[in-house]
Amino acid sequence: MATNEREQLLRNLPSVDEVLRHSGVAGLLAEYPRVLVVEAVRSTLSGERRAILEVPAGASRVSDTTNIENIATRVQTRVRQISRPGLRPVINATGVVLHTNLGRALLSEKARRAVNGVVSGYANLELDLDTGKRGSRYAPLEPLLCRLTGAEAALVVNNNAAAVLLALGTLAKGREVIVSRGQLVEIGGSFRIPEVMEQSGARLVEVGATNKTRPGDYRRAINENTALLLHVHTSNYRIVGFTQETSVAELVEIGRQNQLPVMSDLGSGFLLDLSRFGLPWEPTVGEVAAAGPDIVTFSGDKLLGGPQAGIIVGCRHHIDQMKKNPLTRALRIDKLTVAAMEATLREYLDEEEVISAIPTLRMLTHSLDKLEEEAGSLYRLLSERLGDKAELSLERSVSAVGGGAMPTAGLPAAVVTLRPRGVSLNDLTAALRRNDPAVIGRVQDDRLLLDVRTVLEGEIPLLADALAGALE
Repeated sequence: MATNEREQLLRNLPSVDEVLRHSGVAGLLAEYPRVLVVEAVRSTLSGERRAILEVPAGASRVSDTTNIENIATRVQTRVRQISRPGLRPVINATGVVLHTNLGRALLSEKARRAVNGVVSGYANLELDLDTGKRGSRYAPLEPLLCRLTGAEAALVVNNNAAAVLLALGTLAKGREVIVSRGQLVEIGGSFRIPEVMEQSGARLVEVGATNKTRPGDYRRAINENTALLLHVHTSNYRIVGFTQETSVAELVEIGRQNQLPVMSDLGSGFLLDLSRFGLPWEPTVGEVAAAGPDIVTFSGDKLLGGPQAGIIVGCRHHIDQMKKNPLTRALRIDKLTVAAMEATLREYLDEEEVISAIPTLRMLTHSLDKLEEEAGSLYRLLSERLGDKAELSLERSVSAVGGGAMPTAGLPAAVVTLRPRGVSLNDLTAALRRNDPAVIGRVQDDRLLLDVRTVLEGEIPLLADALAGALE
């Protein structure tokens, strides 16, 4: 680019005030904060100036983007981009029910109403309305958890890793905790049980082999420094073949013989047995608690189908100790979680309706006939909307539970597969992520799979709109 051409392009750039007076930009000031609009104008002009200066000598620009119309259009786009919330709704067409990246469990209608009820005004979070004195934020939850699990006492913190950290820090800080080598799982975000234990101040003692741990392995490891026997349910993986595991009941017997408390970390944590729906059997919290461990911990936002939380149930003496631990304040739940968790737990009081009331349970137990009917509706709608822009097919596939739960469970699924024409699959999925609401599907065999198991009622038309828009 010649020097005089470069200088002319720079002179042609409008000023910040000129762009702000442009009708397409001035209208933004009524909708968005002025500081954001001005920032977008300055950023756009700066980017254009930099682009002009970076054109090599002797080269020429393909097009002139310095006129005010082009600048105003880019400012409008930029303002809308920077004003978009970072946390946005997503249509989950992956078929993964407890999708960690998409927020895991969805709340039931009653839980959503309960949250709305406490966010719009004040609530008696720590006020006893009967006595007028200070109360406990756990008061609405503890009786329900005890009733549903058969435990003496309960406590709820902000996630299950926190529950494990608090329990170990209270019961075994500075002392030894015995655990099977085959149960040293890695949980989400690359955090591992040994690392959580280390932060608690407890010292880990591994016993047995990866595939076999016998009761005698625990007995031989017990000494005067032993504080706790720990059983970790391997909810996110399975070891099969030549295996042996010491059960919670066997650990409880060993603990009684040696006057040691026993803790069971269930991880995902079922309150309801869903094996009658064809899902693999998983021990429920009530079944594990009945085996007699002093402490059981599990998640609130996985198979329970509630908000993110770590739930601790068990012996009142030990849970009272945890409530007095200063760490409990750092790990405590807020009023939104209390409201959502109470409403979720109340759903379980009606065993006939809980499956349909809690979205997680409803999705896990969908019949294949129902899924094929919904997939057929999506297929017909997409066929009408997309025409020859994509190759479509209706197929059977397999959904996943997700959230580190039921790793061997393959849920029969009905999917619509799509291979775009005239646009790459990468560009299509990127456009779907930019949609409002964003759309996330599964990419497999150079096709986009849309699994209706996790597509909510009323979202199929939105899904069709998003795909039609992305392929234009």
